[in-house]
Amino acid sequence: MRVFPCPRLCVRVILVATGILSIAVTRRAEPANWSAASETRVPPHLARLGIEPWHRAGVRGAGVKVAIIDSGFRGYREHLGKDLPQRIAVQSFHLGGNLEARDSDHGILCADIIHAIAPDAELLFANWEPDRPETFIEAANWCRREGARIVNCSVIVPAWSDGEGGGAVHAALSKIVGAGCQRGDLLAVACAGNLAQRHWSGPFHDNLSGYHVWAPGRIENVVTPWHDELISIELCCKPGATFALELLDPGSRKQVGVSRSHRGADRATVTVRLMPEPGHTYRLRIRLTDGKPCAFHLVALGSWLDHYTTPGSIPFPGDGAEWLTVGAVEADGKRAEYSSCGPNSHRPKPDLVAPVPFPTASRSTPFTGTSAAAPQVAALAALIWSRHPEWTAEKVQAFLCQSCRDLGPPGHDAETGFGLVHLPDKLP
Repeated sequence: MRVFPCPRLCVRVILVATGILSIAVTRRAEPANWSAASETRVPPHLARLGIEPWHRAGVRGAGVKVAIIDSGFRGYREHLGKDLPQRIAVQSFHLGGNLEARDSDHGILCADIIHAIAPDAELLFANWEPDRPETFIEAANWCRREGARIVNCSVIVPAWSDGEGGGAVHAALSKIVGAGCQRGDLLAVACAGNLAQRHWSGPFHDNLSGYHVWAPGRIENVVTPWHDELISIELCCKPGATFALELLDPGSRKQVGVSRSHRGADRATVTVRLMPEPGHTYRLRIRLTDGKPCAFHLVALGSWLDHYTTPGSIPFPGDGAEWLTVGAVEADGKRAEYSSCGPNSHRPKPDLVAPVPFPTASRSTPFTGTSAAAPQVAALAALIWSRHPEWTAEKVQAFLCQSCRDLGPPGHDAETGFGLVHLPDKLP
């Protein structure tokens, strides 16, 4: 599945019997965004999270392991001892065994945020094989075995669930994460996704010829690629119905793209992928081919949809009950227009929101999107657990939701969850 980023240092590479690659930089570098001259001050983008009194009290994430499951770690060694910790345990579940298989620094940016907020926390990196959900499950299992208390995933894979938190992959992850009430249970943090303007969900509306009606008189949705990169149109629903996606060239009216389908006891999915021609738009039709009509979710990766619905746009993994799901708000305190919204399941979604963009030490331009929101919450959880190592994941999550700043209507809402994440000035 395509998933849509001084003094000389002496480096030692150690191959551990378990296959974990541990890289150590022998000279200690000061944590990113931390001033040795004034250890009671933090930059504004960190202070807005409420961490200053926690750092002042010496609560900086010590004793807590945070795992980042991501697809982009290219060049991570260059950041060790600088904007990342000196030592990171890594494991690749990519079939080639290469943690840096994808040309992306997305996971590094997530780790940069966590290290800036919780500089004494230990980090673990893991990736997986595209189109192989079992390797994602293996990565999560490895994180737990290695002693991680928190797992952060800021990557989405819509077709790995039914769009509403169901499916075999969620069931397997739930067992690994745990219910949150036992020692050793994980706190799993996921981004809400950036699909609010690239998603459609609702019941299938038949035009009496088997095609879905997007709007009165419209059985075609316009797909506009962003650039000259691969686009992926993905539909998922509960088992019982089979749909076909027809992606048409508007000139020739011929079907284009490669279609892949999955119909199992846990979910039904169909995906069409295409390398678009420059300047082209495409037309999308959905046809019911078998079973009874039902509600479905459809997302466009690498492209825009003319007809879309914002509610229910949170994809895998954030649609699952086992994940604490984080959306994004901008400087005005309002939900970023791209930030995906609930409801997606019986559990209120998203849980929280965090501010973006977020400056990072590893690149000159700030990191944005819900990808940058989730690791902020993961890092704050590390501070809380560092302060109270005896707390359960359930209690840490409850503390985060209770101490946040409510936005929008009182209480939980489907756009901003329980509110803007913020730690209290008075440490518990």
